Amino acid sequence: MKLRRLLLRSALAGLVVLAVLCALIAWLNLRGEATLDPNAPRLRADPALVARGEQLTRAGDCLGCHTERGGRPYAGGRAIETPFGSVYSSNLTPDLGTGLGDWSADEFWRALHHGRAKSGRLLYPAFPYPNYTRVSRGDADAIFAYLQSLPPVVHANRAHTLGFPFDTQAALAVWRALYFRPASHIDDAERSSEWNRGAYLVEGLGHCNACHSARNALGATRGTLDLQGGLIPVQNWYAPSLASPLEAGVAGWPKHEVVRLLKTGVAAQGFVMGPMSEVVGNGTQYLSDADLGAMATYLQALPAPADSEPVQAHSTETRERRAALYRDHCVACHGEQGEGVPGAYPALSGSRAVTMRSTANGVHIVLEGGFPPSTTGNPRPFGMPPFAPFLQDDEVAELLSYVRASWGNGAPAVSTLDVSRERGSR
Repeated sequence: MKLRRLLLRSALAGLVVLAVLCALIAWLNLRGEATLDPNAPRLRADPALVARGEQLTRAGDCLGCHTERGGRPYAGGRAIETPFGSVYSSNLTPDLGTGLGDWSADEFWRALHHGRAKSGRLLYPAFPYPNYTRVSRGDADAIFAYLQSLPPVVHANRAHTLGFPFDTQAALAVWRALYFRPASHIDDAERSSEWNRGAYLVEGLGHCNACHSARNALGATRGTLDLQGGLIPVQNWYAPSLASPLEAGVAGWPKHEVVRLLKTGVAAQGFVMGPMSEVVGNGTQYLSDADLGAMATYLQALPAPADSEPVQAHSTETRERRAALYRDHCVACHGEQGEGVPGAYPALSGSRAVTMRSTANGVHIVLEGGFPPSTTGNPRPFGMPPFAPFLQDDEVAELLSYVRASWGNGAPAVSTLDVSRERGSR
């Protein structure tokens, strides 16, 4: 009898703890949410509001994720691949049956600010509401006005293909309780209005840390202020630190060159490649110079990490074999001394893209080719062909090792295993 009572008490205690945890998770997922008014008047959109909304939608690069390859703009259907499965983007056009045609401005605001769909369903953070929660209500209304002005497209949303338990609302509620909190952008009174505008764009709409931050085992970043670099899940491109002078920090650049890079994809100091080409091509090239200048001001003020020390050069016993690979495949465009051609082929000498500790991007570019975005300021960019069909893993490793150690570059060698790993992830 005593054992039975002990077991019963333990079971009851466990149920109480479980109930308290469930109540806490529910509260954390509902905090700050206001009850939607179904009788609220429809948003009245004027041309100025729609035009501002288009700029803001570009700043958030909504087109990039909400347009599948070959599909209609903003009609959704693109697979966002994650370590837990694929999340498919939704239709943002004002179609009544499959898009946002029957949404209200309040419901759209709730999606951005709280990560909750019209039906009340919790949204997956592949839609970066942990960043968008900082977007102001006025800007959310402008974005909604622009999306409502688009031609409606009938395109049914696809079901996500996530593994268990990540496909459940319960698991998502736990994730949100751990890692998501509704927030608002608050200006720093000690900073300039330009810096504050840049912070608003970089931390919020620009959601830069969605790529430029490391993620934990459950896919969460350390917060919107973390821009210290990280490997993009599944794609395996490394999004470099935006603070480190050894990676993609721009504190030492002329401000106009930062603006130029975000506007055209090309600057005197380097080109954008890989996933960043899409960000510039679909998004930042359309922003005003004032907004790009504000982003530059914010990025240039990021504090450099304490470990920003140059890495040491590696051994060059096999330098001649490596030099021969460079002469055969690279010298025609990048030059004998890795000097490149301004505006056409990036310099390899002194390039941080070459000497970063992570070798992932270099391997991807050699294997898959490198293509800056086509922008108004650089409409016919020069591209680099893929060498995956022609070079073996050991040859790619030798070639990159040569480039990383030549002309004053002082980065460690690339191993054949590094190349094999990245080739296998393609």
